[in-house]
Amino acid sequence: MTNSFDKVKDYVTELGHSIVLENKEDSILVIEDESVGLKNFVLGCADPILIMEQHILDVSDKHPGIFKKLLQKNRDIIHGAFVLDETGEKLIFRDTLQIGTLDINELEGSINSLTLLLSEYSDELIQFSQNN
Repeated sequence: MTNSFDKVKDYVTELGHSIVLENKEDSILVIEDESVGLKNFVLGCADPILIMEQHILDVSDKHPGIFKKLLQKNRDIIHGAFVLDETGEKLIFRDTLQIGTLDINELEGSINSLTLLLSEYSDELIQFSQNN
């Protein structure tokens, strides 16, 4: 597991992202780059997969139309998807990749997918957050 963690850490560093938290024992990295919308973006090495999650906003079932729109938007996302946490109250961007075959381009593509989503869909996400 250590080799996978080091591999992911090396890629993140090479891509120029700031690591704000590193827990080698739990194989977790947290990165930030607020200029592209990354805030507490969690990367967890759980061999054989890398799990990446970014909390987007809190949601409630008071406005069920939001969920339909989010599911429709999932169709446009290149890598990853919108998901709800186990409470159903937190909207999260989540992506998973196979660590064994992971290369820097694949990791960069997943991170870029999130940053592109945030830039293109920011107005709607802000509107969703104001409706909750």
